[in-house]
Amino acid sequence: MSLVIDFSSIDGTMLAVVGGKAANLGELTGAGLPVPQSFCVTTDAYRAVAEADALASTTPENARRTLLETAVPQEIRDAIVDAYRELGDSGDSRVPVAVRSSATAEDLPFASFAGQQDTFLNVVGEDAVVDAVRRCWASLWTDRAVSYRETNGIDHTTTYLAVVVQRMVQSAISGVMFTANPVTGKRDQIVIDASPGLGEAVVSGAVNPDHFVVDGSEIVEKRVGDKKFVIRSLPGGGTEHVEVDENEEPCLTDGQIHALAVLGRKVQQHYGAPQDTEWAIDADGELHLTQSRPITTLFPLPDNPDGGDHVYFCFSLAQGLERPITPMGRAAFGEVAKTAFEIIIGDPASRSYVENGERIFFDVTKVLRSKVGREFITRLLGVMEARSSEVLRGLFDDPRFAITNSSPGPAIKRVLRLARRFRVPVTIWKAVVNPQKAVRNALLMEREILEMSANLSIEQALRQCVVPVMPRLAPTALVGFAMLGLVSKIVKTQPGELQTVLRGLPNNITTEMDMAMWDLAQEIRRDPVALRQFQDGERPAALDRFLARWGHRAVAEIDLGLPRWSDDSTYVTGVVRNFLRLEDDNAAPDAVFARGAAEAEAMIEMLARRAWGRGWFVRFALRRTRLLAGLREYPKYLIITLFGALRKRISDVGAELVAQGRLTQTDDVYFLSFEEMRSAERDLRSIVAARREVYDREMRRRHIPRVLLSDGTDAEAVHHGGPVEGDLAGTPASAGTITGIARVVMDPVGAHLEPGEILVAPSTDPGWTPLFLTAGGLVMEMGGANSHGAVVAREYGIPAVVGVREAVTRIKTGERITVDGSTGAVTTLEN
Repeated sequence: MSLVIDFSSIDGTMLAVVGGKAANLGELTGAGLPVPQSFCVTTDAYRAVAEADALASTTPENARRTLLETAVPQEIRDAIVDAYRELGDSGDSRVPVAVRSSATAEDLPFASFAGQQDTFLNVVGEDAVVDAVRRCWASLWTDRAVSYRETNGIDHTTTYLAVVVQRMVQSAISGVMFTANPVTGKRDQIVIDASPGLGEAVVSGAVNPDHFVVDGSEIVEKRVGDKKFVIRSLPGGGTEHVEVDENEEPCLTDGQIHALAVLGRKVQQHYGAPQDTEWAIDADGELHLTQSRPITTLFPLPDNPDGGDHVYFCFSLAQGLERPITPMGRAAFGEVAKTAFEIIIGDPASRSYVENGERIFFDVTKVLRSKVGREFITRLLGVMEARSSEVLRGLFDDPRFAITNSSPGPAIKRVLRLARRFRVPVTIWKAVVNPQKAVRNALLMEREILEMSANLSIEQALRQCVVPVMPRLAPTALVGFAMLGLVSKIVKTQPGELQTVLRGLPNNITTEMDMAMWDLAQEIRRDPVALRQFQDGERPAALDRFLARWGHRAVAEIDLGLPRWSDDSTYVTGVVRNFLRLEDDNAAPDAVFARGAAEAEAMIEMLARRAWGRGWFVRFALRRTRLLAGLREYPKYLIITLFGALRKRISDVGAELVAQGRLTQTDDVYFLSFEEMRSAERDLRSIVAARREVYDREMRRRHIPRVLLSDGTDAEAVHHGGPVEGDLAGTPASAGTITGIARVVMDPVGAHLEPGEILVAPSTDPGWTPLFLTAGGLVMEMGGANSHGAVVAREYGIPAVVGVREAVTRIKTGERITVDGSTGAVTTLEN
């Protein structure tokens, strides 16, 4: 058992013995970097005084008390004192040191634990050092440290604490340095915050430090902070806060800034990953490195074989998925992408499809370098995911992505070729001439796809039954929206009037599903036996009938690897409970939907009268809009129907693999690729375990970039557009104004939404829309005027604003807000 280890003996393989901080500093010491002389009190010493299982089973307060009141065994005390004396000259027992906690769950690639355990500065004397070590042990059980471990899924009983005792640097200047920009993500920028005195002032956020950004060999930003006080060491131990006059001069010279940048790059080169470091410059001008840990908040970089500049658009986020996509879900998208690229550009192996951070991106560099491509993608996203469109437009002036193809010819030829191949003009003509028949033909495709896929392998079904659906169906729905656009050109309209025409649309499969869920709630309400079963947690027959028809749907349903409602009906039962609380007949979804349809018909007549002699065309066009626009949801529905059928086949394979002892549980199959799923005589459990660990880690990621550059830059972070102070600004999506109580919902499963509350969500997909039936309004971070949530909100006649940046963090549950769906403004009111 090693109680104390000198830093010269520590390396990165000793995490379990010395903790994250000491392991990192030992690595840096061995690399010859300027780390102050130090030793480590190991986790063996902590184990000798702490029963981890017992501490984990009590409250954090009791755990701390136990450690503070337990005597330090003499053997441990002697080891600490002997090592402490060796830090001084000639065995000096009064050398000032910094005593820093170093947990085994600390400075990890996915969780830094920065500031979660305690550090004690300028500790002087043997008794004081031993006491500081004891207090570091106790800090493993502070409320914040316990909460942080629980949030990151780290077992308390497997976490131990070592303690770094480091010769104190009496800093003239100190601070922190990031070897990649932690705000923008840019990997080749070094960011330095500095202030006179000890670094605690900067680390704790107690002062506004000087701020410097180094890009390559150039200092590209200098911002002088007020630095109104400094923290200094006291001669007998401890520190003091001293107020000073504001100094408008930077505390670092250009030479010192460049020296720090050089040091930072050496540290990053050693670890092969961006680092968050702490540093100090003493009175003699010598530079010291006092800490280094990974920067855990950076989004990973995609593979970039050619080393060029690239722009990646996050497809999964635009589809409403902040969460990672399962390996099999990504495998399914990979098959679909092959067909899409083969049809559109003739290259099924295109590198434009990119998997990164367990999510799906598309490389849109070539699109941005094309004049037609720029116009197409930003206009498309303008109605589907407006914020992404705005961020991409912000890259138009970046010389790295300047236009290199300004001719529209190739794009026009490609569009004409695709239109001819899929007979798009014929489809459009039929939809205009006989919209009812066009709708009937579209609705027959569900059976056609299921019958065709049953005779194909899973990969073949994905390749042949997904992408070809789009050109057969999308033009029919687009005719409806085109007619709406034509009317806007010939009739002067007020904000929200054309949106009213889209209320209560027929032929919308998502609306049909939502109304079926409402009917389910009413059936249960009317049947005392079914109501009692439902309230007792049983499944009434009505619920089984609903799931037989709609059980292939789900929240985040575009991920083939996620359970469907037929697998887990928790969400459906939660929504039904919300519906059962609705007592106002006028607010009932079917009544609201009927009123919306009536308002739409009345608006058509009003616009027709306003058009005078062209009123006949307005009626003709808008009636087709109402018949056809609802089909917008149908292509995706068909894909999800196919996914439901394929999941059953995959699940059967998973059950076979469990029976063979090659998987632990059936759902593990969704953490494999299709090839792995069919592999013979191979234990797959270790593969699944490793992928689940990565997946669970990504589930905890707080921020996903809409647009990511190949140098790591989150393009939205450097984009200066967006909301101004005051009102939250977004894209108007469904006309009307409502003032009510906000309810922030991050996951619809188990969501409790009182009738009339305003739903505030990061994004939505069809699985969310039953909540719309009782919501008074909608605010979304994602989306555009024609995104899924916007379309359904219009149909239900609830005011909606989408594309509101940081809505779920800037709006709090219980706040009174006003949502203006005509102007795109969301205003927070005083309760």
